[in-house]
Amino acid sequence: MLKILFEVFILLPFCAALLYVSVGLVTTGWFRAKNPLKNLPSSSKTIYLTFDDGMNPVYTLLLLDLLKAHDVRASFFVLASTAPQYPELLLRMKNEGHLVGLHSYDHHNQLLQTPFQLKKDFDKSMRCFEQLGIRPDYYRPPWGHVRPMGLWLCKAYQLKIVLWNAIVQDWQADTTAEILCDKLTRKVHGNTVVCLHDGRGKNEAPAKTIKALATMIPKWKEERYTFETVDGLY
Repeated sequence: MLKILFEVFILLPFCAALLYVSVGLVTTGWFRAKNPLKNLPSSSKTIYLTFDDGMNPVYTLLLLDLLKAHDVRASFFVLASTAPQYPELLLRMKNEGHLVGLHSYDHHNQLLQTPFQLKKDFDKSMRCFEQLGIRPDYYRPPWGHVRPMGLWLCKAYQLKIVLWNAIVQDWQADTTAEILCDKLTRKVHGNTVVCLHDGRGKNEAPAKTIKALATMIPKWKEERYTFETVDGLY
């Protein structure tokens, strides 16, 4: 009897944690299935460049220089923890016409956060932006994972959730600019919301993303693509 009670005592927390994560996985699957960006009309040619996981004092700066040189506007989903560290980069994004969105405080996965942790994440994130006079209207959850509490917090903060319809795994350690150019060529057709990264990533991955974009942006312009920020979709 004691052995059974001991096993139950050990298994209950594990089962509870598994159930909690499962609820998030089901919510994520449901939310992605109804992702409106999956069915954008292909009749026009608009690229919505979006960047996650920044800001980075080296790569974000280089990326902003590249976008400015080509007169391209993009959408940045910023880790709020970087806002107090690099306020000049955040203000430059805003001043140069880019969209500034939220990508959580420090890239914690919603699936593994308790409701209390999630609320703290959102509250702290919004304060970081508000201190710089910026009020994000758009949010991209890390890994695209959401749970019911996260959806409720987005509604409470009036944040629109933005996913994507093209992703090229540019964070991978073994990728190259050439590989990324090939993927972007294959995946960008018609109206495309491209998920890229200007922070984190292994083996200086963001540098390869920037190098690929230096090739692709002129190519896309030759093909008569235009560039917009994601608020044009909402």
